[in-house]
Amino acid sequence: MKACKVQFKKLGKRYFFGCERFNLSDGDMVVVNTVRGQEIGYICGDMFELDPKSVDGELKDVIRLATNDDITRYRRNLDEEPKVIEKTKELVIKEKLDMKVLSCEYTLDKSKLIIYFESEDRVDFRNLVKDLADIYRTRIELRQVGSRDGAKYFGGVGPCGLTVCCQTWITDFQNVSVKMAKNQSLSLNPTKISGNCGKLLCCINYENDLYTELRRNAPDVGDVVETEKGLAKVMTSDIINQNLKVKYIDNEGFGYLKMNEVKFDPKNRKRKNNGSN
Repeated sequence: MKACKVQFKKLGKRYFFGCERFNLSDGDMVVVNTVRGQEIGYICGDMFELDPKSVDGELKDVIRLATNDDITRYRRNLDEEPKVIEKTKELVIKEKLDMKVLSCEYTLDKSKLIIYFESEDRVDFRNLVKDLADIYRTRIELRQVGSRDGAKYFGGVGPCGLTVCCQTWITDFQNVSVKMAKNQSLSLNPTKISGNCGKLLCCINYENDLYTELRRNAPDVGDVVETEKGLAKVMTSDIINQNLKVKYIDNEGFGYLKMNEVKFDPKNRKRKNNGSN
């Protein structure tokens, strides 16, 4: 079946929709049904063939190309959102709630108002929802988001000196682990490997596959290698520059070698690791 990718925000996640009845192009505005109601989104890329079995759940179809009335209503909703945010912040202060209001959005027909907030703890916002419903006369949904989403909203500059990636091109956050940092021999000091969100830097994930591939057949710290001066134990391993610092086993001296200057069998590492378990 013919399908397309639809994006609702500039850097938001992209979703699959069926589009058998339409001939759509990149950038077209369309109206679709979502779990929240009718919304306007942008077509990302060209249409393509998609196997329905490869999609989890039911694949919804594009309802129509956005009309002038749809676009006018959509833009009117966008114009109202800053006022909604300010009013929500006032009510949050009034209720003395420990939450940071980030953004909000209406569905196209204004049948629902979704407000996004960040908080370290669970928040009892029942009175807030009631007050908002009395003011805006629509269904209110408050959605708590993580610290990464909060940083994406506020933006800022990363340790590289550039605008944070989550505000320039990242559309979906990937898992980042301390294991990845260790794989790249990065400092495990939290202040050096954490982003503005307080979580591990997203960029740690960018080169992890390369480091994993390079380490597959290369000696690591603790491995024993053969050199011109005999057997030596690896003290440090610079995968990118292919440099090793070794300690010779026979004469207790140290040496700095290139990886192509030593002989190493990855099977030895596996035997060593298995024996230590």
